[in-house]
Amino acid sequence: MQFSPPIKSTKVRRNINGKIWGDRVSRYDRYVLSQYLLFFGFFALILVAVFWVNRAVVLFDTLIGNGQSALVFLEFTALTLPNLIRMVLPIAAFGAAVWVTNRLNSESELTVLRATGTSPWQMARPALAFGVITALMMSALTHYLLPASISQLEQRESEVSRNITAKLLSEGDFLHPADGVTFYIRQIDPDGTLNDVFLSDRRDPAVTVTYTGTRAFLVRDGDNAHLIMVEGMAQRLDHTTQRLSTTLFSDFSYNISSLARKSENPARKIRAIPSLELLTRTASITQSDGHSAGAQAEELHLRFARALVCIAVTLIGFASLMLGTFSRFGVWRQAFLAFVVLIFIEGLRGVVSEPVLQNPSLWPLIYLPALLGLAVSLVFLILSARPKRIGTPAPEAAA
Repeated sequence: MQFSPPIKSTKVRRNINGKIWGDRVSRYDRYVLSQYLLFFGFFALILVAVFWVNRAVVLFDTLIGNGQSALVFLEFTALTLPNLIRMVLPIAAFGAAVWVTNRLNSESELTVLRATGTSPWQMARPALAFGVITALMMSALTHYLLPASISQLEQRESEVSRNITAKLLSEGDFLHPADGVTFYIRQIDPDGTLNDVFLSDRRDPAVTVTYTGTRAFLVRDGDNAHLIMVEGMAQRLDHTTQRLSTTLFSDFSYNISSLARKSENPARKIRAIPSLELLTRTASITQSDGHSAGAQAEELHLRFARALVCIAVTLIGFASLMLGTFSRFGVWRQAFLAFVVLIFIEGLRGVVSEPVLQNPSLWPLIYLPALLGLAVSLVFLILSARPKRIGTPAPEAAA
């Protein structure tokens, strides 16, 4: 007697096959995602190093040349790293997406997946997950690390600027320790003697006073600092009467402590203001720091938009390389297309900011580049999901 197999066995077989297929897809997702993260770290490290070296050279010349220690230089460079990472993070994410997708395509892994029935939507899941991870990194940078680092950097710059000796002792350069003040030293002797000193004080709009001295010395008296000039001349120009009076002196004391004093509550840079404060205290920030409502709206929504841009550029890098089929000549045309789209989105980000600065109610424009990038990647995925329909001639009508 023969018995037909039960219907449940077919369902069980399908469930087992589906589970095996699901395990394979999940392993593929984990493998590709690990490759994305690996090359993202590599590209980010290279880009940060390049930008850091360019800025460190200028910073080193400014700080060390003004008498600061190497520890201060290292502290300042560490505080500038969050801003560098913010700039290179989308570029590194885009580069990792293009590089990994190109390698998978050149090694025919994507071709095999397509042959087994895997759709571009399923293959895009690792790229989407990678974009979300980079977006979370960008959010942590823009909302927490970057404002904290800029705020600390402003505080340290204020502390360093109070060091009059370090700010003024730089020979051969015209220095501007304060608005309307110019200071010049021709040569500094090993014992600290300043030779051929020039000091121009134009802080009073009605009067300009210029001091010159053959020699000068810096003397500290508690919190005050004095510049003692020897064998010099003081010239006083009255702009109202256009009269110039000249006084020769054998020694003269000039209090330079005020040159480094700033207001007790200096205005903060808008990037140093926390996001929660930008969201809830718009009027008070305008009053205390002078930033308009449009500037605050542009900065706040730009912090959220940067996270969406990370997702958009990642999907663009993946979806553009999915266009077309396998070719021995590579996917340089698709990569060039992705690069052009990326440049267009970055250029659009600069265009949409200007209207928001004028009118804060236009803040949705800030998200336009990111949404456009997501729409372009969606179109690319739709086209890659049905390549046979592109350029295929219509069937002839039956006779």
